[in-house]
Amino acid sequence: MELIRLHKHKIDSVLRRHPWVFSGAIASDVSHLLDGDLVQVTDHKGLFLAAGHFQHGTIAVRLLNYDEPEIDQEFFNKKLINSVNLRLKINLLDDSNSIVRLVHGEGDSLPGLIVDFYTSIAVVQCHSIGMYKQLDLIVEGLKNALGDRLVAVYSKSSETLPGRFEIEDGYVFGAVPTPHIAVERGIRYAVDWVTGQKTGFFIDQRENRTLLGRYAVGKRVLNTFCYSGGFSLAALQAGALEVHSLDSSKKAIVLTDANIELNHFESRHKSIVADAMEYMKDLPEAYDIIVLDPPAFAKHREKRHKAIQGYKRLNAHAIRQIKPGGLIFTFSCSQVVDKYLFNNTITAAAIEAGRSIRILEQLHQPADHPINIYHPEGEYLKGLVIQVD
Repeated sequence: MELIRLHKHKIDSVLRRHPWVFSGAIASDVSHLLDGDLVQVTDHKGLFLAAGHFQHGTIAVRLLNYDEPEIDQEFFNKKLINSVNLRLKINLLDDSNSIVRLVHGEGDSLPGLIVDFYTSIAVVQCHSIGMYKQLDLIVEGLKNALGDRLVAVYSKSSETLPGRFEIEDGYVFGAVPTPHIAVERGIRYAVDWVTGQKTGFFIDQRENRTLLGRYAVGKRVLNTFCYSGGFSLAALQAGALEVHSLDSSKKAIVLTDANIELNHFESRHKSIVADAMEYMKDLPEAYDIIVLDPPAFAKHREKRHKAIQGYKRLNAHAIRQIKPGGLIFTFSCSQVVDKYLFNNTITAAAIEAGRSIRILEQLHQPADHPINIYHPEGEYLKGLVIQVD
């Protein structure tokens, strides 16, 4: 491995086990290094600190191992067994639930790697070229950790790695047709990781979908930004009186309608193709519950202010029009908008709408999306359940 030496006063974050080394912390010449190279990171005296993947950019090294420099098959076997065992311990892989995130990057001490699991298929998404270069080791590690549970592995990294790399998506072990039926808390979904967004499904809202079900019995629900209809299906399964699913994408509505039909909920459901921000300005019907789960309004700090204004407008529209005593499930998945800023934004929306608000629940990502305590940036999903008087 190549050695990367840090500036004398830039080692504290590594000693605190933060998994990123920023380019400004590096004292040695790295111009000759290739993206994805395995490197050892040392202090200014040459003392080993950690090992990881190098990549030219702001985040120069993603750290994998603080104990020894080896990043080999045994390393991936141990890490992946540990990740799978956690999901088994919290009962996220059984007959009623076969949709689970197996690896959540830094939260599972594998920065740059996402692995989602649908019944028997693992979808691997790499966010660093170093992880992509070690795809063979990852696949073997998944086989070792999952055994007979694993039928196929699909690699889907073309949209998550920088454009200068030539990445092809496809099966790297086995193959199955899509869409593929998988189950979340007894609800059947047709998941398509080949053409769908991300790895094919938004697993991180599982617990929040279940919570919505507890509130939705006998209620009329509007689910905005519905994508494949997860919140809609959870509400219908629990006994919602009626659910309307809204998305600006006709393709998303097709997915939602297919999942509604798969679970035989057609009689209590209606789909709407419309821009959510415009539609929410003047709702044609009254609802007991409104779900606001937009895509990330900001992925970079320079766009954070614009994102906050978007969240404020969207929530103000919903607060103005919800029934008295109604509930709003509101979310942000923008990493650059932390939970305190998001809560303040909802407060500003309530002030603008001129109605009284009570917070009933504070929501976040589930246990299969763990947060590395040394990497607070991993806490990206935040939400509130508010009651509007």
